[in-house]
Amino acid sequence: MRSAFVRRTVLGASAVSLALLATACGGSDKADAKPSASAPAAPAAKGRTDAELGGVIVAQADLPDHVLQAVTAEEVAAGAGSASDKAACLPLAKAQSVTAIGAATGTARVKAVAKPKQPAEGASVEEKAKAAMDALGSTATSVTLESYEGKGAQEAFASLKSAGSACAGGYTITQAGETAKVTKVADGTPVTGGDEALAYTIEHDADGEMLSTQVVVVRKANTLAVFSALSLTGKAEQPTALVAAQLKKLG
Repeated sequence: MRSAFVRRTVLGASAVSLALLATACGGSDKADAKPSASAPAAPAAKGRTDAELGGVIVAQADLPDHVLQAVTAEEVAAGAGSASDKAACLPLAKAQSVTAIGAATGTARVKAVAKPKQPAEGASVEEKAKAAMDALGSTATSVTLESYEGKGAQEAFASLKSAGSACAGGYTITQAGETAKVTKVADGTPVTGGDEALAYTIEHDADGEMLSTQVVVVRKANTLAVFSALSLTGKAEQPTALVAAQLKKLG
């Protein structure tokens, strides 16, 4: 039986992916969300609040080729209780759990998944079924914005950077009294943007089934943008379009 952490991660990806099924089977792909708020011209020296970050996190209007959903209170609560058997790896556990690293002044969170290619007009039942399966295999990504006072953002980023080497051989994540095993942390495809950025491929052992996630972190002044991507196929793609849209929103 999969651990609580793995079940929540997979079920969270499944919930977002299932939202694509109506679209993949011929539903409207028009976003009905309100236009997103524009980012401020420059980041404030003071850490931003939840409300302020809520105005600069990616929204549906920023990503018409994605489906966005709110992170639930249950997911936030579960992530807040994340722990690791290695102190140096706790920042990575938090990055995968929509949880701020250290004492953030504010956070904002959202989940997104790219829409798959639509079946052609007049597609057969089989073609529509394939489109639906493609939707379920799409990479689902959680986005967490975290703002800090002083040097908090630099310190949080540094802890994630050092975790890459300290945790390369693996670690465990505990949530709700259950444990998941990470077997490997490796550098991901390099990401540029912001003041500094990093990317990791993190491999999990889900009861003998290997599951890889892509984690990207970008620091822009005193704000961190943290992306954790997962696919029900077991191998996630780096969410490059989502990262680009969020960095543009941050300014």
